[in-house]
Amino acid sequence: MKRHRRHRFRRFQPVLRPAPGRVLPPELRIGNVERLATELPEGIADPGFEILLRRIDGAPFLGGNEVEVFFDGRAAFAAMRDAVRAAREEILLESYIFKDDSTGRGFLTETLAAAQRGVKVRVLADALGSYETSAEFWKEMADGGIEFFLFHPLFERLWYQPFRDHRKILVVDREVAFTGGMNIGEEYGSWRHRRKPKDTWRDTHVRVRGPAAWEMAVVFSEGWIHAGGSRFEIDPLPGEAVDAPGARVLVLDSRPQRGQAESAAVMAAVAAAARRSLWITNAYFAPGHRAVETLGEAAARGVDVRLLLPGQSDVPVARHAGHGYYGALLKQGVRIFEYQPSILHAKTLVADGLVSMVGSTNLDFRSFVFNAECDLLMRDEPTAAVMEKAFLADLENATEIRLEEWRRRPWAEKLRDRVARWLSPLL
Repeated sequence: MKRHRRHRFRRFQPVLRPAPGRVLPPELRIGNVERLATELPEGIADPGFEILLRRIDGAPFLGGNEVEVFFDGRAAFAAMRDAVRAAREEILLESYIFKDDSTGRGFLTETLAAAQRGVKVRVLADALGSYETSAEFWKEMADGGIEFFLFHPLFERLWYQPFRDHRKILVVDREVAFTGGMNIGEEYGSWRHRRKPKDTWRDTHVRVRGPAAWEMAVVFSEGWIHAGGSRFEIDPLPGEAVDAPGARVLVLDSRPQRGQAESAAVMAAVAAAARRSLWITNAYFAPGHRAVETLGEAAARGVDVRLLLPGQSDVPVARHAGHGYYGALLKQGVRIFEYQPSILHAKTLVADGLVSMVGSTNLDFRSFVFNAECDLLMRDEPTAAVMEKAFLADLENATEIRLEEWRRRPWAEKLRDRVARWLSPLL
């Protein structure tokens, strides 16, 4: 009876996890944690897998969530606007890029209408990512009763300029939240203008209803306060809420000097615990030697490791930096595909038909050193099934890179890829 009562009155406090200043124990860091994950008898399906990830990140898996994944910008933005229209008390909107185009104007209209009916609206955009957005756009937002800040304004505190807010978060009433790879811009598919398929970026976004939305409000508050916003109250989360049936979600959030080592270790643990399949989609791929080793070790264990990477990119040098790792990966049995129809901007993972991840983190130096990021790791078979189906559909529009053909590419391309790889920490 006492155990039941303690469980019933448990509360999760609105604090950042991992905590600022936390030092990840050596055995849980990338390079060491893979052994612990590999030794789990049932891999990702093992009860110890969730315990291991909780040890790494210091955050709980939150149950009781409903998840829907969007692979099309029009559908994702429509769902986000519907959530904004339904807001009763609060809207928290954070985006690396917030454009003054048809999509940005659509969100401005909806958030202004929400503010006019008494909803508290807070908007946070990265100053560098949104540098093309006019001052008049932000003035219109402020004049309409929306509180907004730009993260690390350009030419102020020059030391901080490399550090950017790369998150894409929408939280409504702390009950429903969205995150993924989509910034606010019509390149993902405009609801007002028809775009040619080749001009519409391929990306992935996710909506979650439940306790994970509460934690994403806590994540938003970190960037908001850092940018100059006032602290706002977030009530504790009742413990019984996270034990309801539904998807179990681990919110992976990071910023420079907080959570970056943990996010890298969680991803490494997923790769090392996989027993059947590990399918990764990533927009800017320059992972470093240890990540290449982890993927190669998974392939050596018989795991079906596949990478879906861009066949064209809005940052060509980043694509060529990734090419510098292809040879080592292919040699170890990792299969690599390049998506052809349009720019690939998604950052996702699905493993063993059980665990999937959607968020803003690229597998490159910038995401793990300079950027604030947010990803959702979801332990939910229906969601993983949707992710696997989408991955296979994308492969139908991708070209597989073969080792022998890759070795025969012209020497000029090899040199360009090598130089780009050297430059990857600066991208």
